[in-house]
Amino acid sequence: MTSFTPQFVPSARLKEWLHDGAEIAVFDVREHGQYGEAHLFYGVTLPYSRLELDIVRLAPRRDARVVLYDTDASVAVLAAQRLAALGYTDVYVLEGGTHAWQQAGFTLFAGVNVPSKTFGELVEMAYHTPRVTARELAAMRERGDDLVILDGRPVSEYLKMTIPTSICCPNGELGYRIRELVPNPTTPIVVNCAGRTRSIIGAQTLINLGIPNPVMALENGTQGWYLEDLPLEHGSTRRYPDTVTPSSLAQMREASGALAERFAVPEVDASTFAAWASDPSRSLFLCDVRTPEEFAAGTLPGAQHTPGGQLIQATDQYVGVRHARVVLFDNDGVRAPIVASWLRQLGHDAYVLRDGLASGASLPVRAPGVEPTLPEIDAATLAAALTNDSAIVIDVRPSMNFRREHIAGAQWAIRPRLPNLPASRDIVLVAEERGIAELFAADWRRENAGDPRTISVLAGGFKAWAAAGYAVESTPDLPPDAECIDYLFFVHDRHDGNKAAARQYLAWETGLLAQLDEQERGAFRIGAPAAAK
Repeated sequence: MTSFTPQFVPSARLKEWLHDGAEIAVFDVREHGQYGEAHLFYGVTLPYSRLELDIVRLAPRRDARVVLYDTDASVAVLAAQRLAALGYTDVYVLEGGTHAWQQAGFTLFAGVNVPSKTFGELVEMAYHTPRVTARELAAMRERGDDLVILDGRPVSEYLKMTIPTSICCPNGELGYRIRELVPNPTTPIVVNCAGRTRSIIGAQTLINLGIPNPVMALENGTQGWYLEDLPLEHGSTRRYPDTVTPSSLAQMREASGALAERFAVPEVDASTFAAWASDPSRSLFLCDVRTPEEFAAGTLPGAQHTPGGQLIQATDQYVGVRHARVVLFDNDGVRAPIVASWLRQLGHDAYVLRDGLASGASLPVRAPGVEPTLPEIDAATLAAALTNDSAIVIDVRPSMNFRREHIAGAQWAIRPRLPNLPASRDIVLVAEERGIAELFAADWRRENAGDPRTISVLAGGFKAWAAAGYAVESTPDLPPDAECIDYLFFVHDRHDGNKAAARQYLAWETGLLAQLDEQERGAFRIGAPAAAK
């Protein structure tokens, strides 16, 4: 193997780079649980276990300035080597990792989607977004007040738990479908989410659009409701209507256009977009903000699906390069301008694609940098190999899935912590994504060069094994919490009836503003260039 020497950047220099206005991608290559405990404000989660699967989507330009970090730079050096092999040419490692960053006097942040969550708190402060407490909303419902509660989260989250009688309408759909949901312009509207951000952004979106209804955000969302010992509904299927009438569309398109003008949201035509696509000096993202069903039915080549509300709520899950061009589109002229108005206030260089889905615009379709190489083994063959003790099963699925159920006798593992395996037995990997197994196997081969044993992947994964009726087991405490580096407990426990975790989460969210430095706070452009209301 050829030697590889990474470029290191000290903390003070990286801090300068983050605010020099040029493109930069800063990736935290630790696993999700480690990332959520303490990371840089602009650090984007890119776990080493799936590095090559996601890097091309998050940082499509291979000569973009990329900085990788972890706790002490050990995993980041490995990640830099892998990116160099993919053709990334301007890759750095944060010298000393998060330890050095903190020692240099810079803040580390807990949680996920921190810039977007911080943005929600700043929006509420700047716009004085009206809000209603859980107790107040419960009293309104008990009185039988004329009221519509809209849950601004995706359907998958809504199904888990919501406020009774609420209707699922993800934030990105609110401006498009509000008149179908609430035809009476005097009916009060309450927008909720699980916590705070999407409640605030959803309510303020409707207010910014100028709808005449009284609009409020539910303070602390379903968590605030639960903390007041009020009952949540589970499995609700109420959702927005699929169609929008021409009169509603015309009304909301006008409102959306006025909003885009208020926030100076620029349009870009297909020819300009094509020029940008061939510009080697700038990164370009093409984002379809429509529903999953619409995206699946057909989109523009090279576009990624970025549901509008989620693109605001979790921008760093879709756009990994700061100061990149982000071009949004829809097929209605309503949704993309609304989302772009928020992204520009978030500090992103966001545009709306003129003519949207009908524009003919495209980007090259970039395949992830992982080729299938592992042979497959079926469940029956694996069962026979386990019976004669000629194989060992390594499960590389998420740790919580392993705890819930796995092949009897399997061992859990993850790419940055390769296990020491007993010699002679062949290795069979169990994965939910084929690419995860491929990356794990490639690293294991590099670490164990010359080991002749076969590494294969179970065809159909754990589901195929369980469906065939072979032995499975559950280990609720294994791997132990400390080894579950892919799972962030404090974010997830709040949804499992843990009131202390819910309170901790809400305190974290409301406490973000106090952690910002002047440069981080100054990067937001809330209200600009809006005229006074």
